[in-house]
Amino acid sequence: MEPCVFCDFVNNGWGSVIFENGQCVCIECADEVLPGSCIIIPRAHRETVFDLTADEWRATQDLLDKAKRYIGKKYRPDGYNVGWNVGETGGQEVFHAHMHVIPRHSDEPLAGKGIRYWIKQKSNTRPRE
Repeated sequence: MEPCVFCDFVNNGWGSVIFENGQCVCIECADEVLPGSCIIIPRAHRETVFDLTADEWRATQDLLDKAKRYIGKKYRPDGYNVGWNVGETGGQEVFHAHMHVIPRHSDEPLAGKGIRYWIKQKSNTRPRE
């Protein structure tokens, strides 16, 4: 089994940590399309958000609050998308729970399109039996 890239990150200090607490870390993503994006990751390996402990939920909320203030001051977004992908079908690529925090700006081509925009497209309609 391959090592988990987020466990390796947490254990080896790889990447750009902007906030951390005893349960989680918040990493600013190097993303040219979504500057200011970050992810919040529990230190303990939890495959999905549904596996988090109550303490990890509180720690995630603490870092989410700090990330919002940081992103708001540095990037001045007009809105945010915040979400978790769960399972391969749900778009999860790294099977270690992580919350995406994405600043949004009103001058983006897809401004006003939320996290469900692509899911709600007619082309994504499941075949009916």
